[in-house]
Amino acid sequence: MWGKWLYMETPDNYLVSLDAATGKERWHKEIAPFERQYFSTMAPIVVGNHIIVGTGNDLDAPGFVQAHDPETGEVQWRTYTVPTKKGDPGLETWGTLEGAKLGAGNVWIPGAYDPETKLYIFGTGNPSPSYTNPPSRDGDNLFTCSLVALNVETGKMAWYYQLNPHDTHDWDSSETPILVDGEFKGRMRKMALHADRNGYFYVVDRTNGEHLLTSKFSDTVNWVKEINAKGQTIRDPKKDSTVGGTLVSPNNYGATNWPPAAYSPDTGLFYVPQSDTYAMYYLTETDPRGAMGLGGKDEQFVASMGSYLTAIDYKTGKIAWRHRYPGAGGFGGGNGVLTTASKLVFAGDIGGNIVACDAANGKILWHSRLGSVSNAPQTYMIDGRQYLLVAAGDALFAFYLHP
Repeated sequence: MWGKWLYMETPDNYLVSLDAATGKERWHKEIAPFERQYFSTMAPIVVGNHIIVGTGNDLDAPGFVQAHDPETGEVQWRTYTVPTKKGDPGLETWGTLEGAKLGAGNVWIPGAYDPETKLYIFGTGNPSPSYTNPPSRDGDNLFTCSLVALNVETGKMAWYYQLNPHDTHDWDSSETPILVDGEFKGRMRKMALHADRNGYFYVVDRTNGEHLLTSKFSDTVNWVKEINAKGQTIRDPKKDSTVGGTLVSPNNYGATNWPPAAYSPDTGLFYVPQSDTYAMYYLTETDPRGAMGLGGKDEQFVASMGSYLTAIDYKTGKIAWRHRYPGAGGFGGGNGVLTTASKLVFAGDIGGNIVACDAANGKILWHSRLGSVSNAPQTYMIDGRQYLLVAAGDALFAFYLHP
């Protein structure tokens, strides 16, 4: 929302402005050309007089973020998430310029805005091609699988931190970071907390991108060779896709994914939906030039070790508590998470329940089976009564909370 107007993206790459009272369209503007196979999935972010949007492409095109004027819809600035021309920062981390400018780094979901620094902080997607290693992808492949901070007035990059250099499993780092002020190793820090699809949890200083902590939150993760001096998770090449098949955890969906995590300042804990899975990755494209986009591999899901709601102490990276949901679990670990000032955590499990937990210890307080919970729960107040709103399938359910 901005004033009396509502903004939304369409899958075929239009930013649409509606009158919120009537639903009448004010205008629509193209974000990206559909003929290049871009498609848009994120909710726009309103910062001042900027409507910030992102888009993606699972073939061979550069991801980007851009800002639109909320009155007219005209583009104010655009920032690509990979190098697109000679002299661009990060080009040295790609094998060729052509590989870089077709290298993806898509922007699928919203980031977070820090009003103190006026920085928009968001996660970027995987490099392309996703599963093969042609010479065009030699290097770390900046700025894919990274947290990136942009100045909202200019679109210029203030800092970046690459979590997962040279990703080979399509583990986007798009998951929305959570901005937290708190104590870390004896001093107050302004931080960004991020649980990644690759199974690791990261803490960085949100003012400058300085790395503070890296820890593993999924017990089954087996693809990391080392954590380097920068706190980056460095892949074991033996866990890349192979002709004979490679057993890898997590599977393609990841240890977590787009459903948002949450943080409670009362407990100091970070809450994330988690799943522990294994899959066999088979290499199906042996041409040294690699494959396009998501091609080049076949994945066979082989096992789930359970789906969870997991609470992480950001100061240490250690698991404070973990609640395993009933059932064998597929993947996804349920849906997004909500914390409240009454020290509650709400999340959807894999069995179709909305679940209320004690934020301090994970004790289940109540649950209700609704069907497939499809969003992070939301809360609001009307006439002194607090409500909890949950989407499941094609229905909305509202609960009110007893004091």
